Amino acid sequence: MQHRRQLAPGYLSSAYAESLAEFGRPRELAKCGGWILERKIPGTDLHDAMGCYPLFACREWKNLQEDCEALSREVVALSVVTDPFGNYDQSVLENVFKDVVRPFKSHFVADLRQSRDSLVSKHHRYYARRALNNVVVEICKRPDEIFEDWMALYSCLAQRHHLKGMKAFSRASFAKQLRVPGITILRALENRTTIGAHLWFTHGDVALSHLAATNARGYELMASYALYWSALAYFAERVRWIDWGAGAGLDGNEADGLTEFKRGWANETRMTFFCGRIFDVSAYQRLCQNNPATRSGYFPAYRAGEFD
Repeated sequence: MQHRRQLAPGYLSSAYAESLAEFGRPRELAKCGGWILERKIPGTDLHDAMGCYPLFACREWKNLQEDCEALSREVVALSVVTDPFGNYDQSVLENVFKDVVRPFKSHFVADLRQSRDSLVSKHHRYYARRALNNVVVEICKRPDEIFEDWMALYSCLAQRHHLKGMKAFSRASFAKQLRVPGITILRALENRTTIGAHLWFTHGDVALSHLAATNARGYELMASYALYWSALAYFAERVRWIDWGAGAGLDGNEADGLTEFKRGWANETRMTFFCGRIFDVSAYQRLCQNNPATRSGYFPAYRAGEFD
């Protein structure tokens, strides 16, 4: 059983949950086959739980209700952001998450049955071909070999966008993530020097963009265009769908540059949902009384401001 858990790919893997262990204790939801992080609530002896960042994925969504019934005796509340390719509809989510189910971010996706030239915008095709005049993209056959290069690339990204908390990812976390089953890494090089990379997880017929980063030289040479263009060619022979993810910010603001960039590689969108359930109502209410920011709409309300 443990071997099977470890071999599950990407966000379904115990290895990925373990990469986030500094933020909570990984816990398997055995009936549905998903993973969450159980967290101590500061200043109390209580715990709550959250789905792994950035998405909660599981094999059997219909069994999630049974897992939640078992969980209800041990945690105050649970919150997750759903996998946009999960086998559920909104009514299934509302049956499980009785307190909060709301559309969160729209992910840009590519149906790879459509040709690359017809799928990608004219603007992006131009800059991809221009980038490939100076950049070579290859698949990392041994993901751990890129570890130091990746740490340098992601450091540039974190500094540029002021990433912190879970989004910043520690060195220890990335050491584990590069060993997660189902990972694929595309690397952009200039004269054999790494200037960008893109990390992917594959779930069945879907390739999910996990993280991408370039350094200053990669940004100058538009290595991201080369990486995205090459990803389409690579995955077209292996899966039907690519999930590029959503725009930046809490709501995937349609005006930001990342949103426009991802839109140019997609021919469809799929919605994710933010879901929350309160198991211990009296404890939840007591905790909220101690946090002056509980009117923000954040869930769980007593953790409002935790990532500010």
